[in-house]
Amino acid sequence: MNAVNSIGVARPRIEGQAKVTGRARYAADKPMRDLAFGSVVVSTVARGRIRDIDVAAVKGMPGVLGVIDYRNAPRLNPEAGHFFGPDGGLQLLQDDVIPFAGRAVALVVAETLEQAKAAADTLPVTYDQEPHDTGFTADHPNARPAAPLFDGPEDIGDLEAELAASAVVVDERYHTPEEHCSAMEPHSATAWWEGERLQAIDSNQGPFFIATVLATLFSLGFEQVRVRTEHVGGGFGSKGMCGPQLVLATMGATLFRRPVRVTLTRDQVFLMTAMRPATEQPIRLGADADGRLRAIQHEPAFELSPLAEYIEGCTEPTKTLYAAPAIRTRNTAVPLDILPPYSMRGPGAAPGSFALESAMDELAERLGLDPLELRLRNEPAVGPVSGLPFSSRNLVACLRTGAERFGWATRDHRPRTRREGHLLVGTGMAATSFSVGAFPSVASITAEVDGTFTVIIAATDLGTGARTALTAIAADALAIDTERVRLRISDSELGPAWSAGGSRGTTSWAWAITEAAAQLRDQPRDPSRRVTVTVDTTQLLNDLPSMERHAYSAVFTEVTVDPATGEVRVRRLLGMFAVGQVVNPLTARSQVIGGMIGGLSMALHEEGVRDQVSGRHVNADFAGYHIAAHADVPDIEADFVPDYEPGIPFGIKGAGEIGNVGTAAAIANAVWHATGKRQRRLPIRLDRVVE
Repeated sequence: MNAVNSIGVARPRIEGQAKVTGRARYAADKPMRDLAFGSVVVSTVARGRIRDIDVAAVKGMPGVLGVIDYRNAPRLNPEAGHFFGPDGGLQLLQDDVIPFAGRAVALVVAETLEQAKAAADTLPVTYDQEPHDTGFTADHPNARPAAPLFDGPEDIGDLEAELAASAVVVDERYHTPEEHCSAMEPHSATAWWEGERLQAIDSNQGPFFIATVLATLFSLGFEQVRVRTEHVGGGFGSKGMCGPQLVLATMGATLFRRPVRVTLTRDQVFLMTAMRPATEQPIRLGADADGRLRAIQHEPAFELSPLAEYIEGCTEPTKTLYAAPAIRTRNTAVPLDILPPYSMRGPGAAPGSFALESAMDELAERLGLDPLELRLRNEPAVGPVSGLPFSSRNLVACLRTGAERFGWATRDHRPRTRREGHLLVGTGMAATSFSVGAFPSVASITAEVDGTFTVIIAATDLGTGARTALTAIAADALAIDTERVRLRISDSELGPAWSAGGSRGTTSWAWAITEAAAQLRDQPRDPSRRVTVTVDTTQLLNDLPSMERHAYSAVFTEVTVDPATGEVRVRRLLGMFAVGQVVNPLTARSQVIGGMIGGLSMALHEEGVRDQVSGRHVNADFAGYHIAAHADVPDIEADFVPDYEPGIPFGIKGAGEIGNVGTAAAIANAVWHATGKRQRRLPIRLDRVVE
């Protein structure tokens, strides 16, 4: 074998041509014989019980095969659901209870999609409506401490004493709304039985995990379930859990004993799949006159459903970014009659960073200090709360390199000092982090007799370029060129593997592939015989020393504001990132640029709105729920500082979510610089800019 360097080389996506020519098939595209279609009927009330479902009204309609509701649906394992709770939003069609608006109440199955939808739109459902509560506030009477999942220690030092000794104190509240993942591809699944084995093609972020949940829900052995996920048109967290489309399609296949496909409509994606919860985040910062932090207090609250525990870990950056003698963090959950929230790209860290980095900018303003210099003066030597060493930390390099490229040194830090005609011009910045690491995965590599190598792992490519990255990693691990690598992914049969989420997918899969390659190289080879090595990285990860492991970024931006209309336009975005060794600069840059566009969208557009009288979403579509369009996307530059994660194969980290995390705060800080008015509530709407 000859050493070939594939990592670090910019390569187009392996599946790129198939996608742009339409040959790539997504979950709703797979041709199948004898296929029936299911159309979901959702609750129009926010809380109550089903009084009646008049199935007879639609049974005679053309093509209708039947209606599934709580009276005839297959019984699900009552102990199963999402791993955060007994229901998790997955115990569908099991009783007459309506816990939130948009809950599935029936599935109409018909010969064609059009016939199923026509009957679903016609199906009469009546309810006994009950009082609901969807009004989120941090001081809600039902507020309680959030579950402490992965959260670690919360306090160091004497907070009140350090605040009392501070020369300057910032004491403010920051708000973020419900946000929806808004993937281009709607959630779709096709399920069918082959004998006693359940087969499914689904749009999700991890087929092994999804198959495990599905088997548990339907009281099947794992060997009786196979889930495949060939191509995914974006997920951003919403496809990380077992989706309602798969549960309902499986019910249809079970009752009608033929393949059933369920594809959610766009409004059903909003109503039925998990969103980022609204947050309210009180923050207090105390500092000496020279900008040295003495105290950080961050106690966010977020909305929750009683159906499933979830943690929007807004305090993650707070316990990582800056040194202070006293740090206190608390997360508060507020149970409401809503769909269970779940991870959205940059979960916790994205809204948490908006609050923390906005507060840091306010502190710099009151100190009369350069916001960049304030951050540099509070760089920690070890984890500020944990006391653990950093595995690697190149935030300062991101800050300094970004500032130089952006021209930050020429900035007049006073607000409302720049104009271009009638427009106000401002610049802003933010620093942030996102936790990284790896989870156990299983990989197999087979040395074929023709000199190629088959690499097998149940990874998922969400459109991020995972196929291309893993091929390069396998090639370098085997010291061959990429043309000799055959990669198989996206099938639960391939063994346990971490899902595409948490910025840990590539790292987890790469570790398993690298270890399998090392063991294969150590084996004696007979070129005339196939040799297979399979590894499980569980023990390797257990042996990894405890350290603070994070990706870092610094985002700089320039905005214009029309003081007459309140219109904010982002003119320029620059992001510098420390994400370990970059496997493929082309796709990695695409990821972080996409993340920054997501952060821009968070800052200026995205806001899930509920009618407090009905408890229902009023903008569950792309006409009412605004996301960044081409006209909103400015001159964007993204680059990487040299970085390497010790102890991890090839020194890689995750790059999937760090782009989102700091961008909204940088834009909000730039709007203050332009206007002199602080934006502590997202999105930065016209009415919030104009006084």
